[in-house]
Amino acid sequence: MKHARLIHRGMETRIALEVADGSIERMRGLLGRSRLDADRALWLEPCNAVHTFGMRFPIDVVFIDKGGRVLAVHRNVSRARVLVCWRARSVLEMRAHAAQAWCVDVRDSLEWRASS
Repeated sequence: MKHARLIHRGMETRIALEVADGSIERMRGLLGRSRLDADRALWLEPCNAVHTFGMRFPIDVVFIDKGGRVLAVHRNVSRARVLVCWRARSVLEMRAHAAQAWCVDVRDSLEWRASS
């Protein structure tokens, strides 16, 4: 799994990302974790649908198009849910309420930059 920093509205943030771009990594996602730190998130690519079956904690889910624009933000998604956004190319998963804390909203630009 790659490690990166989140770029939000063109500015590098303190948010540490794990980039899941392999099929096994994407299938596993956040399953098996008991929590996610406030300054961490998971970027799934390619991805346009996620589920929270088996999750131990609620998450925020952000769907992103191929140009890096936020299409939808789902806040505080509980267990046993399925979310789909057909136009999405990537999904950002973070702990519940982080999208609001990080001021992530529809039409924002998001990307990642590999950590050195």
